[in-house]
Amino acid sequence: MAGTDTGVGKTEVACGLLRSLAGRGLAPVPFKPYESGCDDLNAPSDALALQRAALSPISLEQICPHRFKSALAPGLAAQREGRIASFSKTLEVYQSFENHHLVVEGAGGLRVPVDDQREIIDLISAMELPVLLVARSGLGTLNHIALSVEALRTREIAVAGVLLCRSTPQLDEAETSNAEWLNRHYPFPILGPVPFERDSHLRLKEFCSVLDPWVTDWLAGDR
Repeated sequence: MAGTDTGVGKTEVACGLLRSLAGRGLAPVPFKPYESGCDDLNAPSDALALQRAALSPISLEQICPHRFKSALAPGLAAQREGRIASFSKTLEVYQSFENHHLVVEGAGGLRVPVDDQREIIDLISAMELPVLLVARSGLGTLNHIALSVEALRTREIAVAGVLLCRSTPQLDEAETSNAEWLNRHYPFPILGPVPFERDSHLRLKEFCSVLDPWVTDWLAGDR
């Protein structure tokens, strides 16, 4: 899973996917290779949320092998903190999850650096995974989605769908038009928009209600 930007709802979408899979008795595994802006490196908030949503016994060390205090792109955070976020270690952990129902959450957008040589899109390519692209639902998202889809297609990375999220309570008149336009112009599923909900438990339910039919089709191979 990848986003068009930071703060678009990737972790909430990942939690919804994990909860949907767990509800089917499939024992899903979350993987968030990089998390920045951690107030407590021993309790990274996004990775903990994924662990809870998956009802997973997998350790946080496996779920999130690279954690940084600096609220920066992983490559920049590692540089500031004098650390190296080993790409080979990331792939090693990923490969340890073989034969599991795995949900991988990226960091920020596709071109976010994870070290001096690689970006999130390079990690996706190396893992050979399809992408569910998470995007804001309102004004400006068509450009962000188009650029992200173009980048994925250039790298021959499959797009499994786009999920639109409303990240603020304000109504945006572009939401309906955006969803309609995307449905007309792209061959993959356009999910949402998921409405804004302040209560985290209710918001997770909203994500699950949007994702459940998509998960059913995905597991059935109808994608």
